[in-house]
Amino acid sequence: MEQKIHQGRNVKRFREMLGIKQEALAFELGDEWNQKKISLLEQKDVIEENLLKQISILLKIPVEAFQNFNEEQAVNVIANTYSFQDFKDNAVASGFSYQPSFNPLDKIVQLYEEKISLYERMLKDKEEMIQRFEKLINK
Repeated sequence: MEQKIHQGRNVKRFREMLGIKQEALAFELGDEWNQKKISLLEQKDVIEENLLKQISILLKIPVEAFQNFNEEQAVNVIANTYSFQDFKDNAVASGFSYQPSFNPLDKIVQLYEEKISLYERMLKDKEEMIQRFEKLINK
């Protein structure tokens, strides 16, 4: 039995991995969005293509990740590709050393810079909204 990809759950999964709250995503999507609407969106099996593209841009995650990621499938691929003995042999042979092809600290710094950029945009938008409200009040 083939398991369907749940795009809403994938949006939630990636949003949480990035440490972004539903409220923050709603804010970035625009005035007609709120936390409750994001919650409902994350329950949908299929999300409209244009909205998925918008979310993809905001979270900096390819649209295909939302459309194709299946956790069970990923676990099965890993389980079928590597056995416990492979991990054990590699760990013993390498003396438990892990040599990534990238610097993990660079990735962490990059994620924090992206988060800071998102928050800076949110603050700027908030300040602009306050200025618009002040102009409306003064009229």
